[in-house]
Amino acid sequence: MDMKDPNQLQAKLPERMRGYLSLFWKENRQFFMLLCCIVFFKSAIADLSSISGASMLPTLLDGDKVWVNKLAYDVKIPFTEVSLAELSDPERGDVVIIDSKRADKRLVKRIVGVPGDTIYMQNNALVINGIAADYEVVSRDGDSIIIQEELPERTHQARLSSGFFNRSSRSYGPLVVPHDQYFVLGDNRDNSADSRVYSFVPRSEIIGRSSSVVFSLDSHNNYLPRGERWLAEID
Repeated sequence: MDMKDPNQLQAKLPERMRGYLSLFWKENRQFFMLLCCIVFFKSAIADLSSISGASMLPTLLDGDKVWVNKLAYDVKIPFTEVSLAELSDPERGDVVIIDSKRADKRLVKRIVGVPGDTIYMQNNALVINGIAADYEVVSRDGDSIIIQEELPERTHQARLSSGFFNRSSRSYGPLVVPHDQYFVLGDNRDNSADSRVYSFVPRSEIIGRSSSVVFSLDSHNNYLPRGERWLAEID
């Protein structure tokens, strides 16, 4: 019987393993390179973010998938909050995606106050730097009211409740927005945990800006597509 030296067999195993790994890499390297490019793109350039809940009604619906431009404000090192260069400043009215440490989750909110602004709210009526926002009722639906809210340089819709709950969150301030931080609100004013709960948002926690819905699935109707919302712009 031919008995081979166990030491020789052990020496050949690493050689075979290296051969298998080399062949595996040659056959799949294009896939792995593509995968690395996709991961890099999602981390540093652009991504999709899912909308869950009603805090941004009527602008965004539960089941919307929104485009996130991660180069809107900063160039950051991938997978970190370290900024390599500032491209522009977040502006009042922008819908932003926030990696909130206080909330310990990702938030989608609208910037209402920028650094240096004095923010005051009285029964959901906004006053920014002593100037009251203009409001116009767009529609009424049961216990909710859709209004057109005109901020300095920006106009969008918001949702108010005509009920008597959550009145404690309808008033705020006056407070000055600190340097390099932002005051954000959900468009669904009586059903949103935002800067009234989590305080101001540091610029470093802002992931990017969203200006459009890519596609939308109706969570209340068996996740069927909402065709009218695909590629819809966000006011």
